[in-house]
Amino acid sequence: MENEVIEFDIGLGGGQVGGGDEDGVDIEHPVDDEEIVDTPPGGGLGSGEIYIPEGDLDLEPYEGMEFESEEAAKAFYNSYARRVGFSTRVSSSRRSRRDGAIIQRSFVCAKEGFRNLNEKRTKDREIKRPRTITRVGCKASLSVKIQDSGKWVVSGFTKEHNHELVPPDKVHCLRSHRQISGPAKTLIDTLQAAGMGPRRIMSALIKEYGGISKVGFTEVDCRNYMRNNRQRSLEGDIQLLLDYLRQMHAENPSFVYAVQGDDDQSPSNVFWADPKSRMNYTYFGDTVTFDTTYRSNRYRLPFAPFTGVNHHGQPVLFGCAFLINESEASFIWLFKTWLMAMSGRPPVSITTDHDAVIGLAISQVFPETRHRFCKWHIFKKCQEKLSHVFLRHPTFEADFHKCVNLTDSTEEFESCWLSLVDKYDLRDHEWLQTIHSARRQWVPVYLRDAFFAEMSITQRSDSMNSYFDGYVNASTNLSQFFKLYEKALESRNEKEVKADYDTMNTSPVLRTPSPMEKQASELYTRKLFVRFQEELVGTLTFMASKADDDGETTTYQVAKFGEDHKAYYVKFNVLEMRATCSCQMFEFSGLLCRHVLAVFRVTNVLTLPSHYILKRWTRNAKSSVILEERASDVLNSYLESHTVRYNTLRHEAFKFADEGAKSIDTYNVAMSSLQEAAKKVALAAKTEGRFDMVNGHFRGQSTSDGSRAYYTSGEHQGSLGQNLSEDDMDRKIRELTEELNCANGKCEVYRANLLSVLKDIDEHKQQLSVKVQNVKLSMKDSF
Repeated sequence: MENEVIEFDIGLGGGQVGGGDEDGVDIEHPVDDEEIVDTPPGGGLGSGEIYIPEGDLDLEPYEGMEFESEEAAKAFYNSYARRVGFSTRVSSSRRSRRDGAIIQRSFVCAKEGFRNLNEKRTKDREIKRPRTITRVGCKASLSVKIQDSGKWVVSGFTKEHNHELVPPDKVHCLRSHRQISGPAKTLIDTLQAAGMGPRRIMSALIKEYGGISKVGFTEVDCRNYMRNNRQRSLEGDIQLLLDYLRQMHAENPSFVYAVQGDDDQSPSNVFWADPKSRMNYTYFGDTVTFDTTYRSNRYRLPFAPFTGVNHHGQPVLFGCAFLINESEASFIWLFKTWLMAMSGRPPVSITTDHDAVIGLAISQVFPETRHRFCKWHIFKKCQEKLSHVFLRHPTFEADFHKCVNLTDSTEEFESCWLSLVDKYDLRDHEWLQTIHSARRQWVPVYLRDAFFAEMSITQRSDSMNSYFDGYVNASTNLSQFFKLYEKALESRNEKEVKADYDTMNTSPVLRTPSPMEKQASELYTRKLFVRFQEELVGTLTFMASKADDDGETTTYQVAKFGEDHKAYYVKFNVLEMRATCSCQMFEFSGLLCRHVLAVFRVTNVLTLPSHYILKRWTRNAKSSVILEERASDVLNSYLESHTVRYNTLRHEAFKFADEGAKSIDTYNVAMSSLQEAAKKVALAAKTEGRFDMVNGHFRGQSTSDGSRAYYTSGEHQGSLGQNLSEDDMDRKIRELTEELNCANGKCEVYRANLLSVLKDIDEHKQQLSVKVQNVKLSMKDSF
């Protein structure tokens, strides 16, 4: 007879069978079953089937009762326990010293003995999930021993229990009776392959068998069985993944992959990144999404891609991982490996699912990166955790969304949150308390000062949709994954090529005569320009009025007509041409909001300052040309410099007027100075292009007779004949200065021409790239 290893426990005070030395046997005590996690259904006796004796179904065990085998005795006692209402387990066994064969078994009630509180066993490890105490010292048991004939006979039976027995409608919840039969396993396998989850599969089983008690096991057992199925499937398919990655690396050394552990013997986690993903990160790696939803309730595939947003607002890939082991150490390994593949440059921000383990890993690997939990995953979890509230209160969902999305300050959010939990009596709800404590990582009002490349603070961006949505589905297994993975890469690349082509070869319709709109249409990609255009046109419904001026920064109140209670505040530094809005849209998305644009409109800022044009949103996002040096755009340069000069003079004039009006003396001095300044300005305007200022004096151009005229102001007029040696020195300095200015001017012209050529080359390169991709796609379609 084959001996099976059965891991079940024996409590303190369990009925041990007699002294081993006198009988020439060794007594075995199996492992304490409270050390075993996720014991499979039926694990109490290990038979997996219910034994039904022939004849009287209500037959009780008795001393002298015979069985053909030890397994038959175990199955009979477990069947008896099911009828009565208790769970069983193996308690102890004896082996013969002569040949090591088992000659005696003892089966007991699962409540036999008491929990092992041996401090030596537990002091070195932390118990994360303390289990409830189930042992109450019950003496019910059945002992059997083998006879010379080979049959097993009952040598002892104790019927009485010291606890209440379980009624028939709940007996299926007892561990030793939770059996998944062969037909049930077949049905679970079929439904799991179709993409159904444990909850829906259990509903189907209950309907099929006519009640939960007739199913014979619980949803936890179903979930564990499905998990083991997936684990076995992955262990068989993981070699396919490694073979694929090795092949890709052999074809292109820039394709990188890494395996945690031994890649030939049960690797735990795998990471890879193709060359295009690594290049994309250099352009768009400022914000990253780490999508782990495939591993959970979505597709139950341990797949986790790193994605971002390109200059068209489309999802772009930065690498992928398969996570067999999801411990904190595994995530730390993955993030460090990914960062190394991305040239060691961490992102500005990262978005993940609400997961404490992932959060701990990110805080260690990316300490300076702003970490955000995906708000939409939290909303989905809210529907699960508060389903009873959703059913009882139809208005709760709208109130919850309003509190999270439409509050404009942290104070307003906190006030709204308290009102919400009080209104629906949820102040003590544990899950709500958990997400409220993490509010700084998912509520928009706390995240507006960080860049996440989203076009709206309250609405979900298209880029947040997973890169592989529409390709990987609930029934995808690892062997199918590679083809779908490559198909997704091709499709995403095709969409980017199409967006590049549309941007380069078509012109958007302008809706205003604003030079700023024309400037933006030539800089931004098509989709980003449309979004900017919405904000620019939106300024027509807003009014900007000055609220405060501290000498350097002017504060404007911006609101729709008649809606001053919903005002936004824009601080504008004229000298630096920098503005910040209370809505913080630019900080969050990289595009200026309509409130700042409204202030620009009333202050005659006609074009976008270069520091408000993020290169990652422009059509030259993948170009080496520096956007801030667009010297060839003479019109924009002139308009911008004129605006700066005008605003600077006006700002200084206001301060001059405030100081000059303080007393009659300062007023007289101010007026005299203004009159003298007016004469100088008039003279400069009249002789514009012929005179320059040098050391506080006007320097004139050469006259027709070859001489030079010098003009000074005030008492120094007419002093041209004095200090000749000094004049000679000044003349030399002026000549050198002229030569330097001339050289600088030529350099600027050469620089502008060079940038123009580089820009043309880059645009031509992009057009060629688009054409090449189109040819490749057409050739692929023809084959």
